[in-house]
Amino acid sequence: MTDEDMRSRHAVVIGGGLAGITAALQLADAGVGVTLVEGRPRLGGLAFSFQRGALTVDNGQHVYLRCCTAYRWFLDRVDGAALAPLQERLDVPVLDVARAGGPRLGRLRRTALPVPLHLAASLATYPHLSLAERASVGRAALALGRLDPADPALDGIDFATWLGRHGQSQRTIEALWDLVGVATLNATAPHASMGLAAMVFKTGLLSEPGAADIGWARVPLGDLHDTLARKALDSAGVRTELSTRVRSVSRADHGRWHVDIAGERLEADTVVLAVPQREAHDLLPEGAVEDPDRLLDIGTAPILNIHVVYDRKVLRRPFFTALGTPVQWVFDRTEASGLTEGQYLALSQSAAQDEIDTPVAELRARYLPELERLLPAARGAQVRDFFATRERTATFAPSPGVGRLRPGARTRAPGLYLAGAWTATGWPATMEGAVRSGFSAAGAALSALGRSHEHPLKEAA
Repeated sequence: MTDEDMRSRHAVVIGGGLAGITAALQLADAGVGVTLVEGRPRLGGLAFSFQRGALTVDNGQHVYLRCCTAYRWFLDRVDGAALAPLQERLDVPVLDVARAGGPRLGRLRRTALPVPLHLAASLATYPHLSLAERASVGRAALALGRLDPADPALDGIDFATWLGRHGQSQRTIEALWDLVGVATLNATAPHASMGLAAMVFKTGLLSEPGAADIGWARVPLGDLHDTLARKALDSAGVRTELSTRVRSVSRADHGRWHVDIAGERLEADTVVLAVPQREAHDLLPEGAVEDPDRLLDIGTAPILNIHVVYDRKVLRRPFFTALGTPVQWVFDRTEASGLTEGQYLALSQSAAQDEIDTPVAELRARYLPELERLLPAARGAQVRDFFATRERTATFAPSPGVGRLRPGARTRAPGLYLAGAWTATGWPATMEGAVRSGFSAAGAALSALGRSHEHPLKEAA
């Protein structure tokens, strides 16, 4: 197909999260005319920012890893990589307050040695496990490295069962495996598919030495996923319609697609549904997928974020994680928020089913004393603000068996494609998975249009 033919083609992308933005950019970069429709007044999906007085607040703390090649492509594509740098080397401070004598600090960090020796020194000196437990971790890691995460049999069992079979104590699960797994999978080991857990640990910790180095935005997420993304879309020629709900998607008699929005019918050769699974279910035309109700069987999992503003600096690290306390991960968001006096900490609480609806007063009574246990400098500090943000459907639930429910990008309806972290990316519900799904949907669409398409990241295909 010639470039002129491609310019006569039009695609409508429904949904302005990372999946939809990626699909729109990929299609536009290939010469397709694109309209992106988003129901919210902003782009970014569930990784966004808002104002609370003079404070710029992210709805939740989001991080990525060096192995997240698709999300790193996204950052480069919107000219935002410098605003969300990676650690030079993985280094995670782990505070344990359950031991006598106050918080005890351990670190999970790597060296430049090849896998698996890159973590050997850190594991050998990790104070939160006994010598026998550390040795058992090494044996389990070697067994995990031999697994194929795509093996359907692994999707049918839970991570905790596999860990138990490989000699992991409950303490080892809490102090190491869940420390990483809860944050990346949004589920504790008993509720996580072994297939997804194997993918996370094998890719992040056992693929190459720097794979798990952590990156995060040093600016509000809205600067990356809304402001810069919108600029990139505009430059690519994408028409972006915000605060616009799609009423229906239907196949026209002449083989094109109709996307109905308020006051307008959009015509398209290609439609990408880049919305959550329940919204996709409601918009799918009859017969587009074999069993649309399977999309409703893909559960959701919540994430709670607690925000605390102190009148002084109480944390000298950029972040830490904790054991022996309800507190999971704590990040310093002072500079990113625009705060000029005091310190602003964000607590990211994954797998928060038991607390997602807890009133703020109860959260305050529970978490402020915990922060004082973890951070002695907080004991005399004044709390200027305390609030919570709640994403009740933050991710799809990575439950055993979820793999067979996740659809691919292609549907039975020619020209209609699915995108979103919940689709069959092989990854859990992360920013990386969302971007990969956008690649897959755009690649399938361009292939159907007869356009030779070079995937920007072959390893993300």
